[in-house]
Amino acid sequence: MRPLEGIRVLDLSRVLAGPWAAQALADLGAEVIKVEQPGSGDDTRHWGPPWHEHGEEKVAAYFLSANRGKRSVAIDFSTAEGAALVRRMAASADVLVENFKVGGLARFGLDAASLRAANPRLIYASITGFGQDGPYADRAGYDYIIQGMGGLMSVTGLPDGEPGGGPMRAGVAVADLFTGMYAANAILAALYRRQSSGEGATIDLALFDTQLAMLANQATNAMVSGRDPVRQGAGHPNIVPYQPFAAADQPIIVAVGNDRQFGRLAAILGHEEWAEDARYSTNAARVAARGKLIPQIEAIIATRVAADWLSEFEAAGIPAGPINSVSQALADPQAVHRGARIAAGGGALGEVPMVGSPVRIDGERLDAPLPPPGLGEHGELLGEWLDAGELERLRAAGIVG
Repeated sequence: MRPLEGIRVLDLSRVLAGPWAAQALADLGAEVIKVEQPGSGDDTRHWGPPWHEHGEEKVAAYFLSANRGKRSVAIDFSTAEGAALVRRMAASADVLVENFKVGGLARFGLDAASLRAANPRLIYASITGFGQDGPYADRAGYDYIIQGMGGLMSVTGLPDGEPGGGPMRAGVAVADLFTGMYAANAILAALYRRQSSGEGATIDLALFDTQLAMLANQATNAMVSGRDPVRQGAGHPNIVPYQPFAAADQPIIVAVGNDRQFGRLAAILGHEEWAEDARYSTNAARVAARGKLIPQIEAIIATRVAADWLSEFEAAGIPAGPINSVSQALADPQAVHRGARIAAGGGALGEVPMVGSPVRIDGERLDAPLPPPGLGEHGELLGEWLDAGELERLRAAGIVG
């Protein structure tokens, strides 16, 4: 039995943060019903190339990444009858996830106050760019904007003055993804509380709030020191050496986490004296002497190929590794052993390649068995709330796809 078996989730969200939260719940065993607009569906169905094609179905790979384990129904809830149908569905749901602009669902009677009045046990999770209140509450929020406004880009990229220097966006939509995971975490906490209270909850998650929270040590660095962190490129603001170095054939990352590891590294590099040198013997000293120490390490590592260094570092217990492409990472022996790549089929999209859930409980990998759905693929589910005549009439009117 999966942890969330018996929990029903209505996913009214689209793009990434909300779908990512709902997918996490599906992996944990929840029944997730994705409600999409007839004819178009989630925006990310069209965010290609690349495309996954199966027969007449064509969907962007982006959509596949965040919608595993869901069933899709197509309902136009901008119409009175469509909204009434979603309200009926919400009356029997445990969780609803949405990421419309603040107040956007109220005109359809699908806001938290309306739905929780009808179903007090409902856990209603709203994800927005800036939260339900404040001077920016009415603004739309996109990951790229949030990475900029929330400080992440100010600490990502090469320092000013270096070739290619300047703020840089992270390679994946981390503000969206972190917000999705925070949302899933909050939903689980609300489900746990409901067991004793009997009451649902209204959850307010903002990409901007999440971005500030996930600055972690960088935010605390700024508050404690009174100075803004600067971009270190691939280096670390608090630890040295903790960065890539170019070996004779390819770059490798060396991540020295404590002074003992540094002593072993110094010995391998032929400079045992560094471990006793007051300029380098402690991490704080190495951070201060970064500009002098790093070029010396760079010159030594450049003399041998990566495989030689990595073998020695592993034997000495010094964390190090290559910089893989995505394909190389997925083909890495550890990824293969852990079953990172999965495939699920049997639906309208055929067999779909995916990266599976990283969660294991009692030795079992928690991957939702269903593939990402075709748009409106599971319309038969609506028979729980509509009789056959109503369903056919709504389909003929284009309210249900």
